[in-house]
Amino acid sequence: MAFLMKSMISNQVKNLGFGGGSEENKEEGGASDPAAAQGMTREEYEEYQKQMIEEKMERDAAFTQKKAERACLRVHLREKYRLPKSEMDENQIQMAGDDVDLPEDLRKMVDEDQEEEEDKDSILGQIQNLQNMDLDTIKEKAQATFTEIKQTAEQKCSVM
Repeated sequence: MAFLMKSMISNQVKNLGFGGGSEENKEEGGASDPAAAQGMTREEYEEYQKQMIEEKMERDAAFTQKKAERACLRVHLREKYRLPKSEMDENQIQMAGDDVDLPEDLRKMVDEDQEEEEDKDSILGQIQNLQNMDLDTIKEKAQATFTEIKQTAEQKCSVM
């Protein structure tokens, strides 16, 4: 019973701030040191902090590089399809150091698309396209073209 009374009174005195708990406050204050909280010495903690900062800088640099590569791809597509330029993409490329190229995978995809378009635009591509059509479709197109030319000629020439 005496123990209970003593602990209750001492707790109330500690709460009032009249001392009595100064040793415990010092122990709690020591735990506010981040190195001690991590269970490391001061030097280990500083080394750990340096390592964390370096890793963060590497991640940020890689992220910036990826963003610039994506921006480069968007710029390339805008040029290809003659779309308006974006100031944001140009800024991202400049932030990465202006030496950003398309990623290797995307470069292969763009090259393949470009080759396909060149093949379709060539005469051989047009001939292959004709081979894929059936004869009836070709006849219909030829007759439609002939009819259209005939109507145009009739409108322009009063003799016909």
